This record gives sequence, structure tokens and C-alpha cells, in this order.
Amino acid sequence: MHALQLRGLAKRFGDVRAVDGLDLDVPRGSFFGLVGPNGAGKTTTLSMATGLVRPDAGTVSVLGTDLWSDPTAAKRLLGVLPDGVRLFDRLTGRELVTYHGLLRGLDRVVVRDRTEQLLAALGLDTSADGLVVDYSAGMTKKIALACALVHAPRLLLLDEPFEAVDPVSAGTIRAILHQVVDGGGTVVLSSHVMELVERLCDHVAVVHAGRVVAAGPLDEVRAGGTLEERFVDLVGAPDRMQDLTWLRS
Repeated sequence: MHALQLRGLAKRFGDVRAVDGLDLDVPRGSFFGLVGPNGAGKTTTLSMATGLVRPDAGTVSVLGTDLWSDPTAAKRLLGVLPDGVRLFDRLTGRELVTYHGLLRGLDRVVVRDRTEQLLAALGLDTSADGLVVDYSAGMTKKIALACALVHAPRLLLLDEPFEAVDPVSAGTIRAILHQVVDGGGTVVLSSHVMELVERLCDHVAVVHAGRVVAAGPLDEVRAGGTLEERFVDLVGAPDRMQDLTWLRS
């Protein structure tokens, strides 16, 4: 059984075909990286894979459960860190994580204990009683990750989880995500940082123009080079350099 299986996903926004018949298999227990140039369709794909956006066509299967025919069962298995989705930021950090845990149907005592552990692990315990609206960008990213983790999901889908996060916190997040995978869970992350994906992931998919152009174990996809070199080979690197002489002093 795959942790996530996408078949024929398609989505248009007006005249723009954001995702164009995309197929993807994410092995269970993998640490899976999703990379692609800006506008390739990564965020739209993850939004459809998590039920935030309904596809025009195609299917999404989460650990064998069809997301759109049985969304409640499928979403119980998911933890999601979307990019650009607003939080209930007039709650404190502690209240927000607690709220997410209770929404997931967890016992109140379990939610309390897990919330405190997550806040401490992510370095948010000293700011837990502050309103999320007053958090920095990095703190907001971390509290959103805590909300995604509180119910111990079997599949985590994270859109740019390290963006705006300081190096110390990034190391903590990497350790937490490895615990998820080591415990039999699956992590899918989208990132523009090739070195990060190479360091963390054992599988990778390259998305370009709304389709998967390469996917599989990391070593197979990068084919003897670096992931960045392989990425450039697959998506191309148009020469847009201009002679901006007016920038010179």
C-alpha cells in the first residue's frame, strides 16, 4: 500500500492549467521530497492531495482510502502544513494547538500533554501564552507544524516547512520529522532548497508544468550527479540574464 497515490490529477484556474494529469506514488514509510520551479504546480498538487482544493479530474488515495469519496476517514490519517493558509491567530499558541487536538477528537488530557511537549520541543513554550498574530514568521511556521503533529498522523504533507525558520529550530524540526518516519509514518515535503531535500529525503519527485517528470529513490532521480544538476537538466534553465549596466556604480 502506498501512503499517497495520485492519479490523473488536473486543475485549471481560468486559462491556466496548474496541474495537468499528474500521477504520483509515495511509498509508505518514506521521506519524500517534492521539488519544482516556481509555478510548477507543487502547492496546487499538495492542496488537492489534502482536500483543500477539489481537483477538476483525478483521484487521491491516502493509505488506501479515497480522499474524495471518504474524506473524513482519509483526513484522520493526515497532518497538513499548508503554505499561505490563515491560522486562528487571535488564539494563543497553546490555545491553537489545543483546539486542533480537540478537533481531532483526542482526549483532553492527551491533548494537554502533547501540546506542552510540542511547544517545548519547538522552542515555543516561553511564548505559548502570546497571541499567534504577534508571532514572527518562523514562530508561526512552528506553531502550524505543532497543529499538524498533535494527533500523530500517519502521513504528513508539508509545504515549505523550513521557510523563515532559524537554523537551531530547523535542526529540531528535522529530528521530529525523522522520528515520524522512523516510527513507520510518511513525510512529504515541498521545498525549493535542493540541498535540504538531498539531506533529508530518500525519495523525490520533480514536478514541471503540472506533471511529474521524474520520480523514485533519490539516487535514481539524481543519476550520479547532484539533485540540483538533475533538476536543471529536467526543467531547463532559460537564459534570462540581461546586461544591467545601470546597476554598476
